[in-house]
Amino acid sequence: MEGAKIERYKAIALLDSGVGGLTVAREIFRQLPHENIIYFGDTAHFPYGPRPHSQVRSFVCEILDFFRVQGIKMVIIACNSATAAGLEHYEKRINVPLLGVIEPGIKEALKHTQTNKIGVIGTAGTILSGAYQEIFGRLNKGGARLYSQPCPLFVLIVENGLVDSPEAKRVAEEYLKPLKDAKIDTLILGCTHYPLMSSVIQEVMGPGVKLISSAKETARKTKVILEKKGLLNPQACQGSAVTTQQHRFFVSGPAKPFTDLAVNLLGKDIKAYQVILPHQFL
Repeated sequence: MEGAKIERYKAIALLDSGVGGLTVAREIFRQLPHENIIYFGDTAHFPYGPRPHSQVRSFVCEILDFFRVQGIKMVIIACNSATAAGLEHYEKRINVPLLGVIEPGIKEALKHTQTNKIGVIGTAGTILSGAYQEIFGRLNKGGARLYSQPCPLFVLIVENGLVDSPEAKRVAEEYLKPLKDAKIDTLILGCTHYPLMSSVIQEVMGPGVKLISSAKETARKTKVILEKKGLLNPQACQGSAVTTQQHRFFVSGPAKPFTDLAVNLLGKDIKAYQVILPHQFL
């Protein structure tokens, strides 16, 4: 019993290839303000999207090994490319609850659509993997149709701070035209970087299209899992405010560029530490 109490105080671990997973972290701060997180941005290997799935899995497994000694109670693969590479491989590596970012977004899109025309945008690796199509086919019970569109440059636009540039608008118009032509009414942002471009995407798609953030839905599902497992931080149950947060941020590349972007995104001062992984230079 005492061991179970200790588990509840441990952190939620999140990993991504860069800053995109911070959109999930931001939602956890909002929806689960009493929880602590450990975040790992594998910036030395960014981006994951164009890489072979076997290589992405090897990077993820190294990060999971790092998490195992950090004192965690749950892992979120806060990256669509890493999720698409195979959650079943990661489940064998750890003994805590594991959550990806694909299924929560699909479930929410299916609840919302009125026309049964749903779009999903993601990296080329995520879209071409068929992961969204496979999970959509399993969850879709009402005859909805999924329209997929890769948008690989969106990640680079976000990571380089170009979201408000004219180039971002032009790229978005080109990528999203097939989805506009298909007259979708719901669009899944199938990459955790994409919520950072939501204003541009919404402008191009128009007000009649509902954007589904996998970040928001993943945070919501995280709360459900922690409640079910009895792992919510006790301070949440007591309704008290956290006085000593212990969030930790790690990157495999230089820390400063990540820190600068993270501070702007999260709206709070953070400090990131560089960790050298075995496959650092692949």
